[in-house]
Amino acid sequence: MTRSAKLRGRIFIYGEIETKTGLRIGDTQGALTIGGVDLPVIRNKRNNEPYIPGSSLKGKMRSLGEKALGAPLNFTVNPGKRDGQGKVEIHTARNAEEYKAYWVNPVFGVTGDGGDWITAPNRLTVRDVPLTPKSREDLLNAKTDLPFTEVKWEAAIDRVTAAATPRQIERVPAGAVFGPMEIVFNAYLPGDAELFWHVVEAMQLLEDDYLGGHGSRGSGKIAFRNLSLKLRYGPQYAEDTKTITADDLPALAAQKDAVLSWLKGKLAQ
Repeated sequence: MTRSAKLRGRIFIYGEIETKTGLRIGDTQGALTIGGVDLPVIRNKRNNEPYIPGSSLKGKMRSLGEKALGAPLNFTVNPGKRDGQGKVEIHTARNAEEYKAYWVNPVFGVTGDGGDWITAPNRLTVRDVPLTPKSREDLLNAKTDLPFTEVKWEAAIDRVTAAATPRQIERVPAGAVFGPMEIVFNAYLPGDAELFWHVVEAMQLLEDDYLGGHGSRGSGKIAFRNLSLKLRYGPQYAEDTKTITADDLPALAAQKDAVLSWLKGKLAQ
């Protein structure tokens, strides 16, 4: 049987991400240098500026969505790891019933080994988010410990000996702004507007949680701001449509009924 997927439109969320507390999204251990900090942040190798990887945003939004749904964590991303050593488990649908039961599957996608019953492609794309030009300038002029970042000292406690081992945590300072943020939702069915709104819900879950590492110790609180929503669809795909704006997520959520009505009408064409 021939499979096909008709793209009815794409819904775009643009905006900025403000750090309310220091943000630490780590680089690999291979990025460590002699005399450097113990836990460095990820940086753009071209200009040395910290950025927010789209994979970090998407992964945390998916994880929080799975928790909100109580979805079973039935797939190990890195099977070579053990509990407590970086093992990562996610939910992925094993059949059509599970696919429909948990919205994280049609929104964020499923793993390639789920079987040949899956007919819908991944709907969500999340781009990397650079520093805004203003934040770049502000951080360059600030007296930071390292270019664009601060160094926070923490102590790792040995649970057996109670000995404290100090370590350096690199963070992007509170108040830094990353943007433009771009989140793209591919709509394949007229009813996908309802699925799209779960992306907004996942963003709110993230605001109430934390992004990156060391969140339980104060790092990683962020806020989405200066949001705008656009739609490209059908035969008019290349044409501009109206833009819905909101200062923040609560302001966008207040427009939910109007937004969904507009999206459903356009995607049904």
